[in-house]
Amino acid sequence: MTKGEIAKKNFESGYNCAQAVLLAFCEDFGLDRETALMISSPFGGGMGRMREVCGTVSGMFMVLGLADGYSQTEDKEKKTQLYNEVQTLAERFREDNGSVICRELLGLRIKGKDDPTPSDRTKEYYRARPCAELCRYAADLTDEFLKNKKK
Repeated sequence: MTKGEIAKKNFESGYNCAQAVLLAFCEDFGLDRETALMISSPFGGGMGRMREVCGTVSGMFMVLGLADGYSQTEDKEKKTQLYNEVQTLAERFREDNGSVICRELLGLRIKGKDDPTPSDRTKEYYRARPCAELCRYAADLTDEFLKNKKK
């Protein structure tokens, strides 16, 4: 099963989009599931249903942090490398999906915060949203990016 298939399945199991993507990679980095789920939980719905940066994109960046993040504040070279990777993945996501903004991906006209109450996960919910496929796409893109870096 690909990382994308795992992320899609995670989303279809009820996890938010950021959780679905990060969870697909947590074992690769020795991050326990509960911690991964807790860290990524605020990023669903474009950051707490504010419909800003898509949770799948936030999930990709969390994975990048695990793979190539920095912990030394003075490591400007490492920061620059990471930010370059973030921008590269964001641009690829934007090129292939039209945006990295949740409300734009969902075709919503709201700006700012949305009703904070999560939508019920019904068959109609899954049918009406591109989120499961975006989870698949984001996880596969991240996996491909990381594998190409190792070459």
